[in-house]
Order: sequence, then structure tokens, then C-alpha cells
Amino acid sequence: MTAGRVATTLRRWIDSGAAAKDDAGTGIDWPRVVPFLLVHAGCVGVLWTGTSVVAVSAAVALFWLRMFAITAFYHRYFSHRAFRTSRAAQFFFALLGASAVQRGPLWWAAHHRQHHAQADRPGDLHSPTLSGFFRSHVGWFLSRENFATREKLVPDLARYPELRWLDRWDAAVPAALTLALVATGAVLERKAPGLGTGPWQMLVWGFCISTVVLWHATFTINSLAHRFGSRRYATRDDSRNNSWLALLTLGEGWHNNHHRYPAAARQGFYWWEIDISYLALRALAALGIVWDLQPVPLAIRESHRAAQRDGRCGSR
Repeated sequence: MTAGRVATTLRRWIDSGAAAKDDAGTGIDWPRVVPFLLVHAGCVGVLWTGTSVVAVSAAVALFWLRMFAITAFYHRYFSHRAFRTSRAAQFFFALLGASAVQRGPLWWAAHHRQHHAQADRPGDLHSPTLSGFFRSHVGWFLSRENFATREKLVPDLARYPELRWLDRWDAAVPAALTLALVATGAVLERKAPGLGTGPWQMLVWGFCISTVVLWHATFTINSLAHRFGSRRYATRDDSRNNSWLALLTLGEGWHNNHHRYPAAARQGFYWWEIDISYLALRALAALGIVWDLQPVPLAIRESHRAAQRDGRCGSR
């Protein structure tokens, strides 16, 4: 790797809009892997920092809040436009989603739309069927070819300058979250020493551990939900419904349902399919924060019964 390439990669840790002439091929961009590995390594710091109720609570709360921002907004709103909201709420939840350290909203939505266009076929960015577990779980977003935002796939989002800013400076929000956690830990260590909480402990639990668990929970929808589970609908891909993944990801595990009808705000099509993100969206709708939640048409939901009557089976 040339010195110029390394310099561009380092600049892209801060400014993802920095151009690179060799963004081609499926190879891993190894300098870009360094921050990813450092966050993982930071989890080991728990051996020195120990635990406290405050730190663990922060980790759990940030996991669920950021998971909701990813599943309900990065996925169902930005990627599929499954409901409507105000510009202010759109930006707020984009900020919360950006804190999950999964790049900006335009990047996330564009790559996800590409996935749906070519799911489990040549052109799919993270098909475990075609490229294996590692590539579908983490390798795809660490490769050079998938670094840039594919703006032509998200013209509806690219018209908002605040979203373009978040997309370019996608490290800004995670950095601010990190500083806030460290500052909170320092204040608690000074003002409430009885809590046993300090700045490094908040960094390890609130950011590193919470983020790593959030990452890999999210990634399982690409790597595992196309391999393990049941198939109610005979979609053209290998998507599966997996109740365990649905619980872990606030409803995203009903993946075969989702691939049958991606436009719906609800992924658990039946009452027994727990979809916490949808329930939270219903609550936000009751408050007037979101509206026009797209339902699942009855004909779509019950289409597997017609297929069974015609002698076709949803299993694959």
C-alpha cells in the first residue's frame, strides 16, 4: 500500500468524503480496520475498570436506544420510507443512528437498497450464500469498493444538507458520545464516589462494550438471517424468520416477512411475532412524532396460504 493511500485512509477516519482513486476491488482496506479493532480491544479494559450499576446501565440503555435508531429509522425509514416524520425528527433520529458507529444515514440506506435489489444474487453486497459468513458479517463494509456512499440510490435523502453533513463527517457523533461518556464518568467519580463509576469505566462499558454488542447483533441479520430460521414466503432470496434474532434486534429477525414486503413499517406480520421497533413506532405515532405507518396488506400477509393451496411450499 502506497503512502498516499495510507494518508487518504487516515483522513477518511474523520472525513469520509475524502476521495480515493483506488476504491475498487473486494479487498479489505486494512488501515480502515484499525478503529474497528480498537473498539473491540477496548472491551478488554473491563479487566481493569471493573463494573458499576451506572456503567452497565449506560451500556444497556445505549444498546437499545441505538438499536431502535438503526432498526426503525436507518432501516425502515431511511432505507424503505415505511412511514413519515418531520424534518426535525428525521435529523434527531439520524443523529442517534449515527452514534451507533454504522456510518451515515445515506451510506447505510444506499447499501441496504442495493442489497434488496440483488438479494442473494450477484451484486448483493453481503450474501452469506454467495460469499460466506465473514464477508456477509463484517468483510463487506471493510472493503474498499463499499466505502463511498452510493448517492444515486438515495436521491430522496441526499437533498437534505444536514443528512449529507452527517454522512460525510460520520465520526463526529460517535466522538461526541465518547467525550460525553468520559465527562459523565469524571463528574460522577468526583461528585458521587460512592457509585464506583469513573471515566474509563464509562468509556469501556458505555461505548466499547455497548457498541461491539450492537454491531454484531445488527450484522447477524446479514450473516445469519439468510441462513437460519423458517421461510413462510417463497421469496427469490434466502431470507429467514428467526425469533431469537428478532428479540435481539427489536424485530429485524422477521427477515423473510421483510423481504416479502419491505415497504411495511411492521416486520412481525402476526401478533405473536414480537416486533418491538414497530410497537415503539406506534407509540411515537400516538405522540404525533411519526405518521403514515405503512401496513402489511392482507393479501400480502396471507399470500403464503394461497401458495400452499396451490401446492407450493415456502420452505427452501
